[in-house]
Amino acid sequence: MTAHRLCAFDDLIDGGVRRFDVGGHAIAVVRVGDDVFALGDRCTHQDVSLSAGEVDEDECTLECPKHGAAFRLDSGEPTCLPATQPVPVYEVAVVDGDVMVEVGR
Repeated sequence: MTAHRLCAFDDLIDGGVRRFDVGGHAIAVVRVGDDVFALGDRCTHQDVSLSAGEVDEDECTLECPKHGAAFRLDSGEPTCLPATQPVPVYEVAVVDGDVMVEVGR
């Protein structure tokens, strides 16, 4: 695993989502308060970018903009149909004010 700097923590909008391409992986990064989550950016129901979707801070999910499938930010598990398969999750941390994510080769 290799750690990559994505951005400064302060560059992320609370309750927002932003896409990054790292080592061949499209990653949707979500900030909820002081927490940061990193998920695969492609919906498992259809190949749609999740970074264009809505964050539900109360449910801690990211909703696909195409058909409304939602995925848990901490596990990538779908919480409703039409998606039945999880999206990948990535190890993410804030180190000295920078958002770092680990991705495999």
